Amino acid sequence: MYQGKKVIDVHGHMSTPPHFRAYAYNLIALRSPGDGDLEISDELMETALGRHRKMMDERNIDLQMISPRPVAMMHWEAAFLVEKWTRVTNDIIHQQCKKHPDRFVGIAQLPQNSQQDTSHCVPELERSIKQLAFIGALVNPDPAGDQKTPGMNTEYWFPLYKKAQELGAPLIVHPSISRDPRIEIIPHNYQYNNITEETLATLLLEHSDVFERFPELKVIVCHCGGSLRRTIARGKPSGESSGGQVGTGIRAERRRRERDVSKNLFFDTCAYDKDFLSTAIKQRGAERMLFGTEAPGTGSGVINPETGKPSDDMVPIIDGMEFLSAQDKLNIFGETARKIFPLLKVN
Repeated sequence: MYQGKKVIDVHGHMSTPPHFRAYAYNLIALRSPGDGDLEISDELMETALGRHRKMMDERNIDLQMISPRPVAMMHWEAAFLVEKWTRVTNDIIHQQCKKHPDRFVGIAQLPQNSQQDTSHCVPELERSIKQLAFIGALVNPDPAGDQKTPGMNTEYWFPLYKKAQELGAPLIVHPSISRDPRIEIIPHNYQYNNITEETLATLLLEHSDVFERFPELKVIVCHCGGSLRRTIARGKPSGESSGGQVGTGIRAERRRRERDVSKNLFFDTCAYDKDFLSTAIKQRGAERMLFGTEAPGTGSGVINPETGKPSDDMVPIIDGMEFLSAQDKLNIFGETARKIFPLLKVN
């Protein structure tokens, strides 16, 4: 709780016993979806969920939206395998949410692939929302990991946007893996892919007519939206930034094209460097930030030298940001999530 209000974490991923990954490996190895579904007993599931909930308690998280682990979504695999794996994943998330409805709420995986537009994702989105009581879906902007999927401003995405708007289900942008050979030398290079794909998604949504076409659509981009802006917004034009002697006209034209997406495009706080996070909040606007930790995840085993606690213990970090008002903090910790997730039922 924070100031008597529940802390809502919009960026959580499922924790599972090893049977879950074993099923995935067999699916890939045998190249057949088969007829059977994965069944994990509640007792086995609790071995993973008990640790997960303990970490939530230690980080003062009351409710967490749980989605698939992005690196395990297998969107780069054959479409017929991804379809099966997606249903299994969402059914397991549903099982976890039913077991602990006061702690978890579901965010769906979609059966994405780069060869079909997103109309083939609509049935699973509908099933997840209407039958499994999920409240949104995770979106991978580059499912094949090869940078060839159309940008998030294009018609490729419109069937999904239309259905998400109709259902009142926000979409959470979180990339997965990259198969770019240039970054193979980088340890955990999916993190680099997160930055590039989230930044691109943010810019494409900011500079397109997506939200004019779908005015009720809500999109949250993870990890503060990728990279920080390195220029000062709406500053006075200079020769370098605006194109030399003809810069004034160019800058004025750019200003005329600016769109207000503040009611549609949001970001989460899942960044563990305090300076990066505080700058991101200032640039994006506190009213567009939602609390996200990814706990347990990347930051769980890294100690923050300033606090002596795990990096993903973020309530005290944000609470200590003096530039935020009391209402800003309440909004970040849960009030904004309540507003933009109409299917979220929480006291």
